[in-house]
Amino acid sequence: MSKYLVIVESPTKAKTISKMLGKDYDVTSSKGHLVDLPKHSLSVKIEEGFQPQYKVIKGKEKLLKSLKDKAKGKKVVYIATDPDREGEAIGWHIQNKLQDALQKKKGRGRKKKEEKAIPPAEVLFYRVVFHEITEEAIKKSFAAPEQVDINKFNAQQARRILDRIVGYFLSPLLWKKIVRGLSAGRVQSVALKFIVEREKLVRAFVSVKSYGAEAFLSKDDSEFKAKLIRFQKEKAPFPEKDKAEQVLKYVSDKQFQVHALRSRVADKKPASPFTTSLLQQEAFNKHRFSSLKTMMLAQKLYEGIEIKDQMVGLITYMRTDSVFVSDKAKKEGKEYISKNFGTDFLPERDYVYKNKKGAQAAHEAIRPTSVWRTPDSVRDYLPQDEARLYELIWKRFVSSLMAKARYRSLKVEIRAGDAVFQADERRVLFEGFQKVTGREEEDLLPDLAEGSLVKVLKLEQTEHSTKPPARFTDASLVKLLEEKGIGRPSTYAPTIATLIRRDYMLREKGHFQPTDLGFQVCELLQEHFTEIMSEAFTAQIEKKLDEVEEGQISWKSILEEFYPPFKEKIDRAQEVVKKKVVYVDESCPQCGKPLVIKWSRRGRFLSCSGFPECKFAKSITTDVVCPGCAKGKLVERKNKKGQRFFGCSRFPDCTFTSRDLPKETEEKKQEA
Repeated sequence: MSKYLVIVESPTKAKTISKMLGKDYDVTSSKGHLVDLPKHSLSVKIEEGFQPQYKVIKGKEKLLKSLKDKAKGKKVVYIATDPDREGEAIGWHIQNKLQDALQKKKGRGRKKKEEKAIPPAEVLFYRVVFHEITEEAIKKSFAAPEQVDINKFNAQQARRILDRIVGYFLSPLLWKKIVRGLSAGRVQSVALKFIVEREKLVRAFVSVKSYGAEAFLSKDDSEFKAKLIRFQKEKAPFPEKDKAEQVLKYVSDKQFQVHALRSRVADKKPASPFTTSLLQQEAFNKHRFSSLKTMMLAQKLYEGIEIKDQMVGLITYMRTDSVFVSDKAKKEGKEYISKNFGTDFLPERDYVYKNKKGAQAAHEAIRPTSVWRTPDSVRDYLPQDEARLYELIWKRFVSSLMAKARYRSLKVEIRAGDAVFQADERRVLFEGFQKVTGREEEDLLPDLAEGSLVKVLKLEQTEHSTKPPARFTDASLVKLLEEKGIGRPSTYAPTIATLIRRDYMLREKGHFQPTDLGFQVCELLQEHFTEIMSEAFTAQIEKKLDEVEEGQISWKSILEEFYPPFKEKIDRAQEVVKKKVVYVDESCPQCGKPLVIKWSRRGRFLSCSGFPECKFAKSITTDVVCPGCAKGKLVERKNKKGQRFFGCSRFPDCTFTSRDLPKETEEKKQEA
């Protein structure tokens, strides 16, 4: 029988660690949280100092009993849950439940005559923390076990209770004033505000055109392009089209001569290793992975994969806001660079990458657990998307230890009378870290000397239109949330997924677009709950949670400060907020009353204003006839990923779907 019990969060992690520890250790998993605040009730005794009423999660009773049984007779129980607040909370609850069970067993085992009772052996509980699943890291953590960090647990507990209070009181208000089934959250509401405000800017945007000119030139049979930057002291491009045409006519018979060359050599420093936020941004930009997908893939790489009959974790812990890298990892990385690229590709001294304010400096950045496990060497053991993400992480880490890239930028001023054109060159002089990340594209010019003439091949007028602000993507929204100090590495992906699941926004071709429902919810919250919707207030809450974790303030102080004014606003809103009803110019076919627009988790629909007496409802259709059957109309729907699509109103008789709304042909319009 094994002497020690080790409890981790996932079965994969348990499998990986078990092979590293040996037969004396029984490694099992809790499969996440076992204990939490029950759903469908507040579960917090506010008047008794915000006392949480934790219970075993429904469906987890057998798993908890199994852990209790496994703990019996063990010398030590190691809590090896993830090294963040959530992991600390999971471990704290497990330890409490197991200790309670063992103490009850000990009490029942006592004999009537206390002096003859033989006390059972005490079971010791320890907390082990590691940021990578390698044999060295695991054994090191077990050699120096600690205790559960009560401050870290209290920080999670404060956040959990705060979010429960916000959701418990705000959600019924949304049900009453908008539609039943809605919910609101502290971090999600601010993220929704960002998306709604950006959408308003997009819709209000008016494009402005400007006009310029380009010259296609050649020198010694090498062609290049120059753009007009100035004409008679006036900067180009111009707001008037006539002005650009005037310039083209003016230069049509002029000689183009090189007037000046301005050269500059600059170094480019490699980017820091990945934090959670940076990884999510890069994974979206390079592979269009959603934040949620990125974290799911990273979790698998962290927990371990089987390579040549050996389980190994490929990356360090993927929830971190730190860019710190251990000396051991740096040394290994430099050895790899020196061996594969030469010492010229090592910097003269180590770079100092700065952590953002409030980052957990004791944690490491996301990096490969061994730089010698190159992307090519593990590719055959990984699914395609996991391999892509691992390659991103590996290249980012290795490049962060490499020498700067050096390039030359050259600006060539070419004059044609009073018209000034400019050609640009960017030439890489030394690849440096780009040897790993990929060489930048070069824009090369022929050899040009001051005073030399160049041949004109073609002159063209150009037209420029200002573009609206870009809608948020996974990358840009995560970047903004981090910059504003809203949420933590573990919350970015769930925040985005929750907004999509609640139908507050859609993901359209990688960009987030708020729904009508999202607009309504945001409008109500901004009008009556300014603090909840304030990024400064939300960031301040995060800062205070950090202070709880550091033992500087009490976890209850956050709730005592937040709750009274919040509850007062809830009571006020219940009185003054009127339910918004959106009527359409259509009557109910059953009772004749006006139809109104309502929302469900599947989107908008039409309902009788006489509900619940009249239960008539129907989908909101477009005017486009279904191309699949030519009988039904297309209806806007949403899939599980939050992406909008259009389907036939005659479903399931017609199963036609399209991501975009098709345009009807003239023939189909005539047939209809």
